[in-house]
Amino acid sequence: MDLIVSPAVLIPRPETEHVVETVLTLSLGHSPRIIDVGTGSGCIALALAKELPLAEIHATDISPAALEISRANSARHRFDARIQFHQTDLLLGFEPGTFDLIVSNPPYVGESEEDQVQLEVRKYEPRNAVFAGPTGLEVIERLIPQAHTVLKPGGWLVMEMSGTIAEAIQHLLADWSKLRVINDLQGIPRVAVAARTL
Repeated sequence: MDLIVSPAVLIPRPETEHVVETVLTLSLGHSPRIIDVGTGSGCIALALAKELPLAEIHATDISPAALEISRANSARHRFDARIQFHQTDLLLGFEPGTFDLIVSNPPYVGESEEDQVQLEVRKYEPRNAVFAGPTGLEVIERLIPQAHTVLKPGGWLVMEMSGTIAEAIQHLLADWSKLRVINDLQGIPRVAVAARTL
């Protein structure tokens, strides 16, 4: 898909395609309710709208500038009637037991890893979409309990991550069921998928 980007959003990368591919392997029912948390350019929400024509799709971002870009992309691909955008911090404001699937490419790089991040990312992409805090887990530690509340029982959480924090994320998801970690094409742990316990 052809997408507009700006310095307010991450440039979509092949690693994020693994997130969408993982979602498409899940059993989500006939017309699932899906929310993309930290939508940025809207690339995940748009790809899922295209692949799952009966899904009801929501997307959140804390950044008004990012939401402007995602809305523009949604309009370009004629999905503006299919995707509802919300300015909020992660999942704040959503009712418990609302969604069948929560999908996210959250900030997951620790500030201590900054020198390992590509120069163009450090120079041109929004810092708060890349770096989560000192360890890289700060946003995910807030997202997982919120996701547990907002998901329906048996609903899925699919998140992009880095190999650096894969073990810690598995620990955070220890009470969930059907936990899997999927590697990217380089063999690096890239996607965590788990279901809310019934």
